[in-house]
Amino acid sequence: MARILTFTSSPKDWQALLADPVKHWRTGYSARTLAHCWEAADGFPSEVAKALQQTDEAALQELTPVLAIPEFQVPLPPGGHPSQNDLFVLARSAKGPVCIMVEGKVSEPFGNLIYKEIARAQARKATTRLPARVKALLQLLFGHPCNPLEKPWSHMRYQILHRAASAVITGEQFRATAAVMLVHSFSEQRVGWSDYKLFADLFGVHAKEGVVQRLSSDLRVPLFGVWVVGDRRFLRS
Repeated sequence: MARILTFTSSPKDWQALLADPVKHWRTGYSARTLAHCWEAADGFPSEVAKALQQTDEAALQELTPVLAIPEFQVPLPPGGHPSQNDLFVLARSAKGPVCIMVEGKVSEPFGNLIYKEIARAQARKATTRLPARVKALLQLLFGHPCNPLEKPWSHMRYQILHRAASAVITGEQFRATAAVMLVHSFSEQRVGWSDYKLFADLFGVHAKEGVVQRLSSDLRVPLFGVWVVGDRRFLRS
């Protein structure tokens, strides 16, 4: 069974779960930095806890982490490669379960723009399910058909799209009261902030750093977004 899990005893245990355990496990890069930060925390890292505690959203009150799973894979419609999330946190609030998908960032971008990702996939293979997948994920998040090759959808980063969708899909599986996409950034240059801001804009939300914001209430599981800045001492871990 793919869902049998094991406990970690140190950040090193996260390395074996990476797609490339050598290339992706480097000092100053997101995978290693995120692992050291979360393993050092007693519960949520302090900057994450601060953001979550300051919200007045009823679904996120008295939030406590129950378990955390690094490199958590979420199957996406209509099939193919799953979305491999840096960290999945199942938490409990006063209202019920909350699913949090954490994306660690240092200097890495959020992948290609959607239209470029589709073009790259089509160049590799004449028949690809990526356009159908992007359409399905856009409809899941925004509630109506969207053309992924037209603005503004075409200029969204593909990785942000499937990370947010992962939070909602997993939230539905756990019958959660809320789903959260959390960007845990350790970048001094705020790499990716403009892309996150564009994503929030599509929901009519003006993104704010360190603030939990409701992106959509129209989904079966309400979606929230939050960008927090991590302790940069973990960049040297």
